[in-house]
Amino acid sequence: MNILVCIKQVPDSNKVEVDPVTGVLKRNGVESKMNPYDLYAIETALRIREKMGGTIYALTMGPGQAAVVIREAFAMGVDKGVLISDRKFGGADVLATSYTISQGIKTIGDFDLILCGKQTTDGDTAQVGPEVSEWLNIPCVSNVSKIVDINEDNMTVEMDMLHDIEITRIQFPCLLSVDKDIFMPRLPSYVKKQETKDREITVISLADLKDQNELHYGLNGSPTQVQRIFPPEVNAHREIHHGTGEELTGILFNKLQELKFV
Repeated sequence: MNILVCIKQVPDSNKVEVDPVTGVLKRNGVESKMNPYDLYAIETALRIREKMGGTIYALTMGPGQAAVVIREAFAMGVDKGVLISDRKFGGADVLATSYTISQGIKTIGDFDLILCGKQTTDGDTAQVGPEVSEWLNIPCVSNVSKIVDINEDNMTVEMDMLHDIEITRIQFPCLLSVDKDIFMPRLPSYVKKQETKDREITVISLADLKDQNELHYGLNGSPTQVQRIFPPEVNAHREIHHGTGEELTGILFNKLQELKFV
């Protein structure tokens, strides 16, 4: 079974500056890490490979430094890595990002299963995975919390729909967007890290894609117009009151009225 896991490098802090002109995050010089939800996707791929056999690819889109997360995926047990990187891909919204990733996947080859984390911590849109499946014209299931059964033709999964648990069977090829706690991610292995430190990572640029129209990528291919992005204000104000339970209840009620919460 050929499995592809889409991963992403995200800022390791919420204190990230925003470009006032383009409205995109300034990632240069910011400490980064692998998107936490993607760790669950990698672990899911590893568990499926243990049962079904096959090869696991890790794919990420970003600048050259994003190769670090592919190295981390290698240390967890992933077989091959692909980096989609080109300045012309910069500033992409979810539509342009999903299109670029889908074009990259078509360049690599055919996959039975594509796995994505539920969402990323820097965007939180939870849209890229389902949009990739749409571009590839394959079925998609989101919010997957459990794999019930899997065979050579299809798999049965549970979806956490907040108020309900839905069970569905999906045919290969398909894309799953997995939720946290589907499996506990394993730690990267130091031995595997040393063994794979020189493993080649395939780099794909615009010139390698079938569609080389620059208007379909990056800011040019992003219909989303962001009017303003700003970091949330930090309110460190606090009040401490002492008294009986009845007195404190009255103080709390008055404060809620003052703030127009009640």
